[in-house]
Amino acid sequence: MPGNMQKMMEQAQKMQEQLQKQIAEIRVEASTGGGMVTVKMDGQKHVLSIAIEPDAMEDREMLQDMIRGAVNEAAKRVDDEAQGKMGGMLGGMGLPPGLV
Repeated sequence: MPGNMQKMMEQAQKMQEQLQKQIAEIRVEASTGGGMVTVKMDGQKHVLSIAIEPDAMEDREMLQDMIRGAVNEAAKRVDDEAQGKMGGMLGGMGLPPGLV
């Protein structure tokens, strides 16, 4: 039995490493204000770029709100994609419902 447990732990560690790689490769994009502000983010929630249309710069408060909204939406999309990858990987392990 201890040999099986060790193999399971090794398999779980390999799966965790694969999952971390998959999450690191995630790239998402979110826009607000009809595309006036666009944020690109990676799987670790690092902002890769922010594009701002010139018209958006006329109202500072509105621009701040649009940037905040785009960043928050991008972070949510990263979470959703990571959750999907995790659920797909863990779903094959036969875990009881609620643990995936």
